[in-house]
Amino acid sequence: MDGIKTLGLLGTGVIGAGWAARAIHCGIDVIAADFDPAMEKWLRDSIANAQHSLFQLTEGIPLPCPGTLAFTTNPQEMAEKSDFIQESVSEIEDLKIKALQPVAEAADKNIVISSSTSGFLPSDLQKDLLYPERFLVGHPFNPVYLCPLVEIVGGKLTKNEAKTIAREFYETLGMQVLMVNREVPAHISNRLQEAMWREILHMLNEGVATTRELDESIVYGPGLRWAVMGMNQLYMMAGGDGGARKFMEKFGPTLTMPWCNMDGPELTEDLLDKFDLGTHEQAGGKSIRELEAIRDECMVAIQKVLARHDFASGQTLNTFRARMAGQAETKSS
Repeated sequence: MDGIKTLGLLGTGVIGAGWAARAIHCGIDVIAADFDPAMEKWLRDSIANAQHSLFQLTEGIPLPCPGTLAFTTNPQEMAEKSDFIQESVSEIEDLKIKALQPVAEAADKNIVISSSTSGFLPSDLQKDLLYPERFLVGHPFNPVYLCPLVEIVGGKLTKNEAKTIAREFYETLGMQVLMVNREVPAHISNRLQEAMWREILHMLNEGVATTRELDESIVYGPGLRWAVMGMNQLYMMAGGDGGARKFMEKFGPTLTMPWCNMDGPELTEDLLDKFDLGTHEQAGGKSIRELEAIRDECMVAIQKVLARHDFASGQTLNTFRARMAGQAETKSS
């Protein structure tokens, strides 16, 4: 989008760094703000760590020259110099509101401010901000530089113009935009993930399975399918020639059976130990960076295979390729 040249980042943790890596790779300058000056090195290291996978994913796509990174400990300075602002501070509602207020006051009233919040309602975050109509949620998924999905959620005061600007901007970054029609806690995807996570913790707590066994039940089974098709489409296929209706007639009655827990278990020290020790053992001595490298290489490969079929996240990659090719042709003519 021609009007957005500089992305302002409020918060430079894992999510903020992911936004920075994706934006810079797509030719957008980034100015990142964090009160801790030590975060600049961490941010630059994280961006460098993401570059190899980004280049592999976008191989053959005519991208513009990479953007630049500037860092400041002054959020107001960031806000004054930004064309679009993405907030990614810690997931504490009061902290987010406190951090957003001075940024909203310093930014031009036409600058969209988007929050990466995993679950807070945009209406609650925007109500005390200056020009709340330009505020919304743009919730990404980790790693932001490889996961294309972003959920856009407007609050009660959000104008449609802000949503349109956000959508167009995210699409220039090669993202798959999901417009959430109505704000609900945790939006859409995290509500689905949390339902599974609750059940995982219950079975871990009750000694049904270890963290490794629980992960294997996903990785070697349904998880292998989910990168290609969602549960609704998969279940339709499971109905054979009868389709979705046949599947529901056969398996729908099981929904009344008390198989799953609606509430999460108490996070006792024993449960936390099981979770911590189990996942540490699963890592097999590999560092977080080593595990990230494995994850990223596989995510790139999956998306490139899907692109050959113009399917799922591969279709998003193809759309991005076509967009960039069109822009390159326009500039050269």
